[in-house]
Amino acid sequence: MLDIVLVQPEIPHNTGNIGRTCVVTRSRLHLVGPLGFSVTDAAVKRAGLDYWPLLDVTVYKDWDEFWSRHCRRRIWCFSTRGKVRHVDVRWPRDAMMVFGRETAGLPPEIMALGQSVRLPMAPGFRSLNLSNAVAVAVYEYLRQWDFPGLV
Repeated sequence: MLDIVLVQPEIPHNTGNIGRTCVVTRSRLHLVGPLGFSVTDAAVKRAGLDYWPLLDVTVYKDWDEFWSRHCRRRIWCFSTRGKVRHVDVRWPRDAMMVFGRETAGLPPEIMALGQSVRLPMAPGFRSLNLSNAVAVAVYEYLRQWDFPGLV
């Protein structure tokens, strides 16, 4: 099963959209605090629609709590400065994709813990919207595994 990790997400609508993507792709969502909103926020639930109660989600106080539980797992850290394109990664079944907050991305100390991955885009732009970036990455992972369990 694919794990999506959001480190200090700030925009509730993005997290709601990502939660919806996780539900329909049977992926797990990990939210690493501090969060820029409450997971009970109406905006999160509105963006996630009626899928939010079906979401497999775990919330962590901070990176230390998350890493203490998952440090044995290999992680792929998404960044505009990533070394490898997402389509060039041979995604393992138990992949753990890590995304940073909307305004700052992932800090260097987290990037140093995993393989850095990027989504190709035109030069001179800051980044894709977080929920779009997650969807692109998730569907490449699923494509490589021939969309297991999906119709």
